[in-house]
Amino acid sequence: MLKQYQLKDYNFRLVIWLAALSAIGVLLVGSARASLQPRHLAGVIAGMVIMIILSLIDFSWVLNFAWILYFLNLAMLAAVMVMGNSSHGAQRWIEIGSFQFQPVEVTKIILIIFFANYFMQHENDVNKPRVFFRALLLLGLPLFLVLRQPDLKNTITIAFVFAVIYFAAGLSWKYILTILGVAAAAVILLLTVSVSSGSSGFLKGYQLQRIMAFRNSGSSEYSDDNIQQDNSVIAIGSGELYGKGLNNSDVTSANKGNFISEIQTDFIFAVAGEELGFFGSAGIVILLLLIEIECLLTGLKAKDLSGRIICCGMAALVAFQSFVNIGVATKVLPNTGTPLPFVSYGLTSLISLFIGMGFVLNVGLQSKIKILPATQYARMKEGRARG
Repeated sequence: MLKQYQLKDYNFRLVIWLAALSAIGVLLVGSARASLQPRHLAGVIAGMVIMIILSLIDFSWVLNFAWILYFLNLAMLAAVMVMGNSSHGAQRWIEIGSFQFQPVEVTKIILIIFFANYFMQHENDVNKPRVFFRALLLLGLPLFLVLRQPDLKNTITIAFVFAVIYFAAGLSWKYILTILGVAAAAVILLLTVSVSSGSSGFLKGYQLQRIMAFRNSGSSEYSDDNIQQDNSVIAIGSGELYGKGLNNSDVTSANKGNFISEIQTDFIFAVAGEELGFFGSAGIVILLLLIEIECLLTGLKAKDLSGRIICCGMAALVAFQSFVNIGVATKVLPNTGTPLPFVSYGLTSLISLFIGMGFVLNVGLQSKIKILPATQYARMKEGRARG
């Protein structure tokens, strides 16, 4: 298979954007929590190596194992409920010896691969009810296990990525508008009932508390709940245009003063705003946008529907997580912990994203390969033998 690839067809732009963004992430994590920088750097290096290896493996061959990956994923999510570690009221991690990982991060990549294969197999029937409802059922099983952890943000993330994937597969607008309408109405109704009654309903107590705090951000009653985001906004604003510099010793630093918890993960953008300023923060946003654009452009040139779905799925995943992370740090959205892709500390998320990008790179290589019909290939082979 390797002999079919040509170096000139490799998407070095995407690799450069990923390397640049990851390098910024290493610096920011080191500034936020110096003790974690070596592990994060090792994760970036391991992720880049895995990405390059996967970029040379035919993604179509990997799709042959889609169902195995799907059931393996269900087993991992079920294992979280049985033997997972709990933290902050959620049970989301599995620990094997000294190694701890979060299966839901792997779930996102596996489901992109699985549905790329599923919709490829039903390419001409994506708008038929049986294909539609079967896809919802296949999505519903892992979503239920993720929601039970509980992990509402990743439930929403996976649902969003699925919607983009189905749209890329050719879902009719009548289905899309129906789904969006019903989903939006249901969410608005449930949130309205929960907030107005003060009852958690389908939400966990801390989830309702965060929504109430966001809704009443100016109220002294919720000042303790809003302090994280308030300090994040102050930190970002204090960086002004050029920032205070990495690892600065400013006594008013939200980072160095420990005014924000989990600053190396959920609020890493606050570190960027304070220490790199507006231009540095804008550079991060631009790099994320360039990565998403490269994924979409690669998808447009994919050799088949499955390749297009993989690329669109990865673009949607990076875009949505970036929007949520930055939205929380800037207090545009309620407080919820979501890592900033390729920047935040979190090895499971980091390496999973690199795995997904490895498949995107291979889709780009595959799009350049000219697959000859069997009869034409036989004639060429026979011609060489005569010569």
